[in-house]
Amino acid sequence: MQKKNIPVKVEKLSGHRYCQALMKARHGKHVILDAEGIACPAAAAAFGFKPLPDGLKTGKGLVGFGIVSKEETGKNMFEGMTTLPQGKLKALYLFPLETVDTEPDIVVVEDETEKLMWLALANLNVKGGQRVESSTAILQATCVDATTIPYIQQKFNMSMGCYGCRDATDICPNETVLGFPFKDFAAIAENIEFLHQKAIPNSRSKNALAMLKRKEAEQLSTKDPFQQ
Repeated sequence: MQKKNIPVKVEKLSGHRYCQALMKARHGKHVILDAEGIACPAAAAAFGFKPLPDGLKTGKGLVGFGIVSKEETGKNMFEGMTTLPQGKLKALYLFPLETVDTEPDIVVVEDETEKLMWLALANLNVKGGQRVESSTAILQATCVDATTIPYIQQKFNMSMGCYGCRDATDICPNETVLGFPFKDFAAIAENIEFLHQKAIPNSRSKNALAMLKRKEAEQLSTKDPFQQ
């Protein structure tokens, strides 16, 4: 991928959730989000900006949102959250990968599920067929599933999205998110090119479905019209 070395305007955000900052980067913005500017307490805890509030830590907050029916369930979800140590990060810099030469720690991709499937298959090729084992609580899809897990565990991780990002951003119902370490970017991109040679166009052509429909049409046309 050829990157553009052009001057960019970097905006320091205030009152934004991490998923909203990611949305801005997805639409071409360069943004910085720090402890003062982040609006989501769960994401703030994930990045080590602030401790998790007791209302969330106990699970009571998730019951209030109607996400879980029992506080214990919410408590367990937050206890399993992959977090950075408090104070480790000063700020997050989010930007479209193709616009600058700066190499990020993590690549986050939001797109239609079918397109992300091919990225997962490309990653399988990179890892020699090792099955993708992803972690999610259907909570904190962008901040934890697609960012802190790939960063801390240095692994490809997929998410189904979550209540928060689907409420707070323009992510569509048929879209979701994944993340992986930048060190794997070149190899994944190379394997996407490989998949484009045959597998992707063949799958999208739906030849097997067309064959089934032709077979069903032929069977219908040869059926005895008097047979009930």
